[in-house]
Amino acid sequence: MKFARSQKGLSMLSWLVVLIVVAFLASTAFKVLPHYLDFFSLQKIVTGVETEKALEIRSPGEFFEHVSRGMQVNNIRDLDMRKVMDVRMENNEFYVHLKYEKREPLIENLDLVVHFDREYRVRAP
Repeated sequence: MKFARSQKGLSMLSWLVVLIVVAFLASTAFKVLPHYLDFFSLQKIVTGVETEKALEIRSPGEFFEHVSRGMQVNNIRDLDMRKVMDVRMENNEFYVHLKYEKREPLIENLDLVVHFDREYRVRAP
């Protein structure tokens, strides 16, 4: 009976392993999360064209200009919109294809890769 009572909780080594795993997952999350937040901001900017009637966006050039302003407001500076976004207009609708990937170094020669590929159909205001 004395043996079962003396084994309560984790040992110091077990706590150290748990702490290392939690720190690794937190580090990974802190490196990937900003890229997802930037992508969600881009989504709001692109789909916001449809809801804001006062913008008067009628051409792909004006669409790029609107997205560029939104990127400045949201402090997204590491994307070249002409390379990652394809915009075409058909029948008073914008077809937007947003495709890019971001790499974040993890450990030495290991990288975290986040790949975004999304298509939108947005009606012109």
